[in-house]
Amino acid sequence: MNIYKEQDSNKFKTYALMCGFLIFIIFVGWGFSYIYADPLILYIAVIFSIVMNITSFWYSDKIVLSLYKAQPVTNDSHPDLYNMTENIAITAGLPMPHLFVIPDTQPNAFATGRNPEHAAIAVTSGLLAVLDKTELEGVIAHEMAHIGNRDTLLQTVIVILVGFIALLADIFIRMQIFGGRDRDNKGGNVLMLIGIVLAILSPLVATLIQLAVSRKREFLADSTGALFTRYPEGLASALEKMSASPTPMKRASNATAHLFISNPFGQKSKKGIAHWFSTHPPVEERIAKLRGEVIAH
Repeated sequence: MNIYKEQDSNKFKTYALMCGFLIFIIFVGWGFSYIYADPLILYIAVIFSIVMNITSFWYSDKIVLSLYKAQPVTNDSHPDLYNMTENIAITAGLPMPHLFVIPDTQPNAFATGRNPEHAAIAVTSGLLAVLDKTELEGVIAHEMAHIGNRDTLLQTVIVILVGFIALLADIFIRMQIFGGRDRDNKGGNVLMLIGIVLAILSPLVATLIQLAVSRKREFLADSTGALFTRYPEGLASALEKMSASPTPMKRASNATAHLFISNPFGQKSKKGIAHWFSTHPPVEERIAKLRGEVIAH
């Protein structure tokens, strides 16, 4: 795999997916406005989607860091972590990100920010407690890879847009339940049925896209991070230790689970259909790829 070609491809996919979501939201808003013969719904959908995109672009990092009560890190408070991150940033050719520590015993970490110049990496206190230097370097390099691959913007924007689609669906269903509709208006029952199906399926489709994108990018970040450190065993060993922690994070959330390097709900083996809905690829597969082992399917 050519890491640099994958990075360029991911940058294109990031903006293409953002545009696709915007078009989809406008289409959903148009459908609702057509069904209810009220153009105001379309105007609200367009304005709200633009406002949410602007908000997610400029303030997503602050929102997520605040959600997890992350505390800023300085060279004085955590010199080893700070110097390690600075060295990896230099190796990766990226600006030094802001560093934060999350007060949580589960070993985990995530990166956020709209671009490399406004990026942040947050690690839990549990991660600092259980990993040695080479393992911690592997984790920081993995998160730095997310920043370099422009994953952080996409991951946060998807959270916001998926939430907006779910909100539209909820509004539509409530309007169905509590009235305020004319079943004979512009298409009648057939159009109404299409609208209901759209409202039910759109959050599911959006979530599946979110999961597919997240899982693929975890593999790429693993590979890129290993390229930064030249020592893939460090990250592989770190993943082993993180996967051994069954305790979920205190503030684990489905909306932000895909941001973390490891499942914030704790590592439990998922098989069959449940595996499809996991925001993270199997840790055993990630470790095997890092160690160059062949996976038997």
